[in-house]
Amino acid sequence: MNNSCQTKDDRDIRPSAVTETLDPLRERSLGTSMRWLPRGQSGLWLAGAFIIALLVATPLIAVVYLALFPTENIWPHLASTMLPRYLKNTGILMLGVGVGVTLIGVSAAWVVTMCRLPGKRFFEWAMLLPMAVPAYIVAYVYTDLLEYAGPFQRLLREIFGWQSARDYWFPDIRTKGGAILVLSLTLYPYVYMLARAAFLAQSVCVLEAARVLGRSAWNSFVTVALPLARPAIVVGVVIALMETLNDFGTIDFFAVHTLTAGIFNVWLGMGNAGGAAQIALTMLAVVIVLIVAERYSRRRQRFHDTTNRFQELPGYELGPVAKFFALAVCVLPIVLGFVIPSLVLIYYSVGYFDQSWTSDFFEYAGNSLLVAGLATFVAVGCAVFLGYALRLFPQPLLRLCIRMASVGYAVPGAVLAIGVLIPFARFDNAVDAVMRETFGISTGLLLSGTVFAIVFAYAVRFMAVSYGSIEAALGKVRPSMDDAARTLGESPWGTLKRIHFPMVRGGILAAAVLVFVDAMKELPATLILRPFNFETLATHVYQFAKDEMIEQAALGALTIVIVGVVPVVMLSRAISRSRPGHGSASSPH
Repeated sequence: MNNSCQTKDDRDIRPSAVTETLDPLRERSLGTSMRWLPRGQSGLWLAGAFIIALLVATPLIAVVYLALFPTENIWPHLASTMLPRYLKNTGILMLGVGVGVTLIGVSAAWVVTMCRLPGKRFFEWAMLLPMAVPAYIVAYVYTDLLEYAGPFQRLLREIFGWQSARDYWFPDIRTKGGAILVLSLTLYPYVYMLARAAFLAQSVCVLEAARVLGRSAWNSFVTVALPLARPAIVVGVVIALMETLNDFGTIDFFAVHTLTAGIFNVWLGMGNAGGAAQIALTMLAVVIVLIVAERYSRRRQRFHDTTNRFQELPGYELGPVAKFFALAVCVLPIVLGFVIPSLVLIYYSVGYFDQSWTSDFFEYAGNSLLVAGLATFVAVGCAVFLGYALRLFPQPLLRLCIRMASVGYAVPGAVLAIGVLIPFARFDNAVDAVMRETFGISTGLLLSGTVFAIVFAYAVRFMAVSYGSIEAALGKVRPSMDDAARTLGESPWGTLKRIHFPMVRGGILAAAVLVFVDAMKELPATLILRPFNFETLATHVYQFAKDEMIEQAALGALTIVIVGVVPVVMLSRAISRSRPGHGSASSPH
């Protein structure tokens, strides 16, 4: 192979937003920033960064403490009765979803990236569309379509003359298998976008070398392209599994008793916060295992390119049969994961428009916009502060604290809700007791059971989403820009405002959009933390669908889907531009 081939070395092939770090030369350059800062400003940036990191880590600390020191310890009862079933169901669900998202995501990424296919440009971004539809909405739609009284089985009975369920067999969608199918259809885009980015980043020479050595397109994929992309694929699968752990609407509707369902059952059903925290700690252990497994799997899977010359991707020609199956690989996930749910929601929204377009709908939409908007402002603002503080002080301790503050996305919403509500409730009780004793008045709920609690939980959970995008954007600003600003007497705040902010505005906007859409869809944390009589679009849809009234909730569900389409387009454009040399040589279509 010539000198342009990929070889094992020091750079991870995953997207820069996931793996980009400061190189030693830049760290030495940025490390000199501390000398230029006045003492007061230096303390402000450092103290602010540590305080934000501590606040974000507080919910996790609270969960661990409450689980280890519960008021009423029911762990022996949980461990001997309910916990084994929760763990078994969670394991089966994660295994099934892991296999499903891998098969769909990797095969679609390879076909769209490397093969000549009709409608290739359409499939490039359309494969991400199911990401816009929350899994619980897909679950509600397919249950309505496929249940015994639904239109699909009614049509079958009319065609074949069947009179009752005893006359034929039809699979039940409300099972673990149904939950695996629904979650796989909505979560495979995580694997698809990372696998496609990895395939786009691969040098053509290694694929050409494999073909020269007599390998077929399939053998080249299995023996060359797939191993090179494995680190990115593993990351996508781990993210999908974390989202599976976080899901509540689907598993609750399908009556699958997982760890997430256990938290709601023990806390709200049995009234035992300590037991719920212990199940939450078990979920945290599962998350840690996933993260460690992901890190371990790619510990030596690092590659770099020794050339700046990137050719066109090969664009394999497919025969009629292979082309049919390739189109099926792309079309079926889009149709099943996005088109059918969207058409059903549109149909119900039009048919029940008068019942849905009410003042309540505007109230729920306003509540969703309020909490999602506030959470976006807080999460993005804190992420900018943390990212710039680390740029000023690239110290190991600060970096560690920021990394800890960025693990919220890996924590399921139900776990995070416990970690938020318990310390907030204790703070409210303590303040109320002091005010009663001192002034004879009751302060009531100041933090828990308020919009502030929801916003705080959202900001903690989605901090990693915003920080990753902003860190990548800041990393592309040359250190010489900081040096020039300091030479001209500009303060750190002035440098951020006048120099960095205009240059990273695109990264900040991308972070804001992603956080906003994720906050609009969040269900488990909202169900636990919302104030009385406070409904968002997500909880509104959940309540109606749970009562078998998906028609009345269709407009709210469709609104969530429409909002979710925006980041899909942004992600697709970013992935398409991720291949080096994109501007000069694009893949054939």
